[in-house]
Amino acid sequence: MIRVLATIELAEGRRDEFLAEFAKIVPLVLEEEGCLEYGPMVDIPTSIGAQAVVRENVATVVEKWESIDALEAHLVAPHMIEYRKKVKEMVTGTELRILKPA
Repeated sequence: MIRVLATIELAEGRRDEFLAEFAKIVPLVLEEEGCLEYGPMVDIPTSIGAQAVVRENVATVVEKWESIDALEAHLVAPHMIEYRKKVKEMVTGTELRILKPA
């Protein structure tokens, strides 16, 4: 089992629009073989001192997959290719963290 943290940086003021488009693919991804969890998250302000600065133009996708193979198949799924075309102008950067249990 692996986890993925995908940090998606967005053009200023486009996060809500991005999340609306992203919501359309979540059910499709959850049906993919090997997908155990998949959903967007956004930063929230707290009074916890160790928390990093809240990022208003970032969405973080939290994912859980059975294997690297399942993740790799997800990345080339037809609905993901179409989704990337739709959000291309909203996204300014993406970073993946692919993790395994320690």
